Amino acid sequence: MSDLIEDRNRRLSAVLAAAPVVPVLTIDDRAHAVPLAKALVAGGLTALEVTLRTAAAVDSIRAILAEVPGANVGAGTVTSPDQYRAVEKLGVKFVVSPGATPSLVSVASDSPVPYLPGVATAGEAMTLYEAGYRTLKFFPAEQAGGVAYLRALAAPLPAIRFCPTGGVSVSNAAAYLALPNVICVGGSWVAPAAALASGDWQVVTGLARAATALKTV
Repeated sequence: MSDLIEDRNRRLSAVLAAAPVVPVLTIDDRAHAVPLAKALVAGGLTALEVTLRTAAAVDSIRAILAEVPGANVGAGTVTSPDQYRAVEKLGVKFVVSPGATPSLVSVASDSPVPYLPGVATAGEAMTLYEAGYRTLKFFPAEQAGGVAYLRALAAPLPAIRFCPTGGVSVSNAAAYLALPNVICVGGSWVAPAAALASGDWQVVTGLARAATALKTV
């Protein structure tokens, strides 16, 4: 494995291991971006995945990067090389995709920005492990087999750690985090739509604090 790949793996692990939960944020209003990020960071959640699912996503990423120094901002739902290059130029700390394609893996291999590719099967995980990836997104976690599936992967694939996302909630996050091959979980419950709409950032901080209190083994 090259020094560049090892460095990216180390940086990604450090960002994801900083807290048990990575908020998965779909921001419709750019005005919510900075107060939302500040509220999450105040509650202890520093790795923030802003998904590229809305027209406000890029401006939101740019604003958080400029105004919330405690946040490690990542871009999520990246599905094309053009998107990868665009968010790399913004200065994101990591890039997340729901799955992995040859073209995405190719552009990621030449990028200084760590890549968290999505997998749903053992075969996909093994393919990315061969390419040098040691931390993967397990997506959609609940629909792809959930805790039982990840537990089954721990013995044959001991060197891979996962960030399960998709159907992960306050009710099942602890079960995922108890697995030895889970570094963190991704979830949106820490940023409920009602709190964003009303600007109730104290609610967000409270949910973030509760999420931060979840412990991995």
